[in-house]
Amino acid sequence: MSSTSERLPLPADANWLRDAKVISLVAVAHFVSHVHVLLLPPVFLLVKDHFGVDYTEIALALTAYNVMSAILQTPAGFLVDRIGARVMLTAGLILSGVSLCIAVLLPGYWAFLIGFMLLGVANTVYHPADYSILSAAIDGKRIGKAFSIHTFAGYLGFGVTPAMVLGAVALWGWNGGFLCAAVLSFAAAVLLMVTGSVLPRAPRKAAPKTGEAKVGLDLLLSAPVLRNLLFFFCLAMANGGIQTFSVVSLGAIHGTSPAVANIGLSGFLLFSAAGVLLGGVIADRTPHHERVAAVGFACTSTMAVLMGWVDMPAAVLIFVMSLGGLLNGMIQPSRDMMVRAVTPPGSFGKVFGFVTTGFNLGGMVAPLAYAWLMDHGQPRMIYLIVVLFILLALVTCMTRRKPEGAPSWTR
Repeated sequence: MSSTSERLPLPADANWLRDAKVISLVAVAHFVSHVHVLLLPPVFLLVKDHFGVDYTEIALALTAYNVMSAILQTPAGFLVDRIGARVMLTAGLILSGVSLCIAVLLPGYWAFLIGFMLLGVANTVYHPADYSILSAAIDGKRIGKAFSIHTFAGYLGFGVTPAMVLGAVALWGWNGGFLCAAVLSFAAAVLLMVTGSVLPRAPRKAAPKTGEAKVGLDLLLSAPVLRNLLFFFCLAMANGGIQTFSVVSLGAIHGTSPAVANIGLSGFLLFSAAGVLLGGVIADRTPHHERVAAVGFACTSTMAVLMGWVDMPAAVLIFVMSLGGLLNGMIQPSRDMMVRAVTPPGSFGKVFGFVTTGFNLGGMVAPLAYAWLMDHGQPRMIYLIVVLFILLALVTCMTRRKPEGAPSWTR
């Protein structure tokens, strides 16, 4: 299978400039996608009261979003490899904007739910398209840093979303925050249309060879790829508890004020973004990505234990969450390098689309599970589950086989 694009030899400065443009465009799209992921949690209570439903019914919107992503992300990855990442990425941004408009402009809870389902469909393109573009277009000496900047943009989207949403709420109500995100999505799509010529174009391929689809399926069901799918699922379950329910659970367990808890959550997310940049430098300098992940997981699990069982002063809580975020972010580029190490050229879209479905599978389970615990007066159990999934992720990455001369699915 051919690569998504073929790079022509360029002078060093031109090569660096082209890489910077590619990374910037992909980072903008990833930033927007993460704004969408965290739009709802800051206004859970407002949306719940607006529709007259409970936490579980509002969490169902997040589950619907992730169900659609989980079902369609792997097919989207095959499409990325077939028709090109640039077209898919632009289409995803446009559909994201339309979906958010449906969620807030059409009346009733069911329109809101349908909007989130469509937003989940749009979400399917981001990871396969982003990683396909970066893996095909970026110089190998800079790929770790490229992954880190890509992930940093996502965490930055997480970090600014609560403030953006709450600012919009103060001016226009919760609907205003969603419409701001829709405008942002349309603007990113226009940017890709106007300046995206630097991105790899769709590959020119002959008709599929006999058995090609089976080879693709064998690749996705190989042990190294399935192990990465489980790894991403564990990360989604662990991070879902912190990102989505830490504010309400800390209030229920320790009486932490929403203001303090939100500052702690912002510290976790923003320092995660900083940790991603640090992790990118580390990822380019070491082949031992599982050791980097082990250090980050050990510290993140300690943070979760402290949050669930220790009533910390506000300053200490914010420091602990920020430090945990820094080390959690450090894991992310090594995570991506572990996937890239077991992916053959020309298959980045389908493999990254498949393994990042683990995020969506976790996103299907986590909101309902954690919301059920909140509705039944068991907020501390959220942190126990978070710790268990962090430890499972640690076992998954520490026991993986090192990449060998030939990928296991070719033998």
